[in-house]
Amino acid sequence: MHRCYLPNADFSAPALTIEREEAHHALRVLRMRAGEECEVFDGCGNGVRGRIVAVQGSSALTVGELQPLPPEPPRAQITLAVALAKGTNTDLIMQKAVELGAARIIPIVSERTIVRLKPDEAQAKAEKWRRTVLEACKQSGVRRLPAVEVPQPLPAFLQRADLPALKLVCAITPQAQPLRHVLEPARARGESAAVVLIGPEGDFSPAEYDSAAAAGFTHVSLGSIILRVETAVFSALASLRYALDE
Repeated sequence: MHRCYLPNADFSAPALTIEREEAHHALRVLRMRAGEECEVFDGCGNGVRGRIVAVQGSSALTVGELQPLPPEPPRAQITLAVALAKGTNTDLIMQKAVELGAARIIPIVSERTIVRLKPDEAQAKAEKWRRTVLEACKQSGVRRLPAVEVPQPLPAFLQRADLPALKLVCAITPQAQPLRHVLEPARARGESAAVVLIGPEGDFSPAEYDSAAAAGFTHVSLGSIILRVETAVFSALASLRYALDE
């Protein structure tokens, strides 16, 4: 079933009108037609199922016969902070992070990050990634739209006060603990939020690892096999969801 995004939707109304780009995508790309069923979600976890009752060219459609969808099951609030990857790998990370339940995605620029963006390029990239995240929400059935931030330097990220108490940095260092050794006690404590930090292809520098530790990040290992950035993201997110979800 196709899904449409409508921010600030009033789900108590008898019908919902979808306009502009979202309507054009539904009517021209997905070729949705009057009489078809669809879902509408607001990006905040709410959604309804209904039927397209009217179409206005390619600029608007109206969904009626609305039925509330059951609430989404509770999920751990996971923040993914990951160094920009080469090529289209950051796009892939954004898409899969949605499917693996990330609540917030923060692209990071570190000493060894190969990709460097000017301020206007960073803003444009962030907008592109937000579209990627939205499409991933539609495809995967996720109703809560993850926040995607503009790329930021690692030192600025480490100084943030809005990060959860459970802070993890995936590390290839002697002091790195197996991830399960950190997550099992966290689950026992009832932790339901975490931030995981993952470095670039060339890894974080020793000074950056020290800075992360000073900021309260625990060094954790994903195993003895050296993983690519995107693989490390998938492994870490899946492990966090398994351990911290209710």
